[in-house]
Amino acid sequence: MWPLNNNFVREIMLRGLNVFVILVCAILVVKILKRFIYRNEHIKNGIWTPLRFYSHLLFGIVYFFGALLCIYAIPPLRDLSISIFASSGVLAIVVGFAAQSALANIVSGCFIAIFKPFRIGDKIKFIGKDVVGTVEDITLRHTIIRTFENKRVIIPNSVVSVDIIENAHIIEEKVCRFFEIGISYDSDVEKAIAIIREEVKKHTDFYDNRTEEEKSAELNPIKVKVLSFGDFSVNLRAWVWAKDSATNFDMVCDLNKNIKERFDKEGIEIPFPYRTIVYKNKPIEKTA
Repeated sequence: MWPLNNNFVREIMLRGLNVFVILVCAILVVKILKRFIYRNEHIKNGIWTPLRFYSHLLFGIVYFFGALLCIYAIPPLRDLSISIFASSGVLAIVVGFAAQSALANIVSGCFIAIFKPFRIGDKIKFIGKDVVGTVEDITLRHTIIRTFENKRVIIPNSVVSVDIIENAHIIEEKVCRFFEIGISYDSDVEKAIAIIREEVKKHTDFYDNRTEEEKSAELNPIKVKVLSFGDFSVNLRAWVWAKDSATNFDMVCDLNKNIKERFDKEGIEIPFPYRTIVYKNKPIEKTA
């Protein structure tokens, strides 16, 4: 009995060692691939985004074949798996339905990597979901968005591929943001427009978006128009250009402060709603 038990224990230990070696090899292969791929993050972003996605796909394939080799290394599991896959069509149907969502995410991720509606590092906005942030990673299942509050939003790739996306970096990064402000009807409109143009032009992040023809015609680089007449104000709009979205946001915040201070100094009133309240006092009738 002892030789039989020793052989059995030896067999178990040998199979366990095989499984351990396979798992270690799979982990080492993935680590080597990660080091080789991720040390090239400085390469052109248009190539880096699909490379990052396909690296996740490659890691998944390595782990999948590692799991298959582990099953193959243990004869009882190998025989059981062969009998299950050979005889159970119902199981295949169940697994197929269960994997629909996963396959849809993988296929959608492949389309994102191929057609590149956005890249890692792009600032995007999901119109239908009110999500704005920077693309941090694209995995086999989902896309990771880092918001301005430094939170991570995880969106399945199948959802990303059918949603409407606003990309601030695709084709070109320069951005125009509307700067709108109201002045009172008694204020000098031309003076207010001149102040806005001066403050925009002297800002360090001002971007001249004029074409060569517009520069030759000496058109003003800052477009300011009377947008509408409100109940209490004349509403002005300025087209403020900057080299990218983040710079544009900071620039408009600075302009809010600078233009407010200039308006106060130059006597341009920024109105607020006025309400006139009329009290009607009825005489009190005296009773006998």
